Amino acid sequence: MIRTLKLSVLAAALCVASSGFAADAMSKDDYKAAKDKIEADYKAAKDGCKDMKDNAKDVCQKQAKATEKIAIADLDYKRSGKDSDRLKAEKVKAEQDYAVAKEKCEDLKGAEESACKKEAKAVEAKAKADIKAEKKAEKSAPKTAG
Repeated sequence: MIRTLKLSVLAAALCVASSGFAADAMSKDDYKAAKDKIEADYKAAKDGCKDMKDNAKDVCQKQAKATEKIAIADLDYKRSGKDSDRLKAEKVKAEQDYAVAKEKCEDLKGAEESACKKEAKAVEAKAKADIKAEKKAEKSAPKTAG
């Protein structure tokens, strides 16, 4: 029950955070610097996992990779400002949240592990369905001349 609540809160927070992302003009140098920082942050986070053991290490590494992928997707959206890139970033977030949640479920055993993985998959499926619905709504919305 608590895990379900945590996953739901996380999903809601990510939706709110990504919807507030404003696109700014970004030079190639700014983009490269930001991407280099993301890669450096990933390497540092991954190095922080070295002393961990068992599934804790796996979760740490999965979280580091997920954070990198999400940051790159957000950066691509920030650079382009396109709705398609925003939706792509939201999809990456959903997929990476699922990957991390699934890895965390491996600390559990039997029915608890199975239920945890099903809940994580349901949260991902809901997020992807919301993205798909938003994409469909944008396509059917009347275009205005600017």
